[in-house]
Amino acid sequence: MRGLRPQAVAARIGEIAPRTAQFADQWPTGQDVEILPSVRHALAEIGVRYLFSEDAPALLPFASQLFLAREVLVRPSRWVWPRWVPTPARQFRTRQQVAFVDALRPIVRRRRSSGRLGDDVLGQMLRPSSRYGLLPEEAILDSLPGITVATFETPSRAAGWILLHLARYPQAAGRVASEAALLPSDPAATTGAHLDSLQYTQALVREVLRLHPPSWLLTRRATRQTQLAGYTIDAGSTVLVCPYTAHRDAREHLEPDRFRPERWLGDSGSPTKPGVFLAFGTGPHGCEGAALAMAMLTLLTAQTARRYHLSEPPGAEPGYRVTTLEGLATAGLHLRATLRS
Repeated sequence: MRGLRPQAVAARIGEIAPRTAQFADQWPTGQDVEILPSVRHALAEIGVRYLFSEDAPALLPFASQLFLAREVLVRPSRWVWPRWVPTPARQFRTRQQVAFVDALRPIVRRRRSSGRLGDDVLGQMLRPSSRYGLLPEEAILDSLPGITVATFETPSRAAGWILLHLARYPQAAGRVASEAALLPSDPAATTGAHLDSLQYTQALVREVLRLHPPSWLLTRRATRQTQLAGYTIDAGSTVLVCPYTAHRDAREHLEPDRFRPERWLGDSGSPTKPGVFLAFGTGPHGCEGAALAMAMLTLLTAQTARRYHLSEPPGAEPGYRVTTLEGLATAGLHLRATLRS
């Protein structure tokens, strides 16, 4: 998708950065705060605005409800119902998806009838491509609900782990803060070049994603019979890939259980080597929003570390619980922010 390619994301960094700075500015200091709801709201605003620009305020409430419907749908249940059974959770999800599409449809028609398609992701989808021509309205409406939620659902899970590591590794957080101090005082003036200069911050984000990949289990379907590690995989078989364990393979990562952002600095730490970094999947079915997610997470990390020292609540038990259903998340994460001098 053209609007999510790295070059397109880099051109719009000045739209992403202000909301990450606002998130940091609004963090109350000196008290233990459950941070994931605020993170999710901030990233939802960024993601929805990236997709829909000036139409984002009208769609954000529907996107938030659609996310809630997905959360309700994947909650553990005593019963495993067949997919065709209209359980209350599935009916709720269907209603929220219909509501989102009903809100989006007049926006699509208004843009097409006026000829002002926009330069955002929706605008790119409304333009004919040399390969597929003009996308039908229903194809756009079918694909955008999932894309919309994806722009902030997985990054929110990742942000929880990142902020927790800023609290647990103050020396690494200080290094991020030093890089972030060179960002423009006006976040809207941030460019792709500024993002590229945050090399250690990006390495820290990538290292947290290696240790705690938000999507810890991927599925792929074999299109033809093949051999894998001495096993025969028949065509049509579903293969499960676990980034969580693959990222801890000592053949690929020295001291794989240790938090070492430095491993991603320099030529030796390229995440493009096949099988080394799977947080966004890999190959032709890798996440199309990887560049947007990395930009959001890098700037959120930089702006937070620039302003605060983070710490966990006192006590023997961590101030969160790990959930793995549909993603590796730090549910109920509480952190305390203290202003940097």
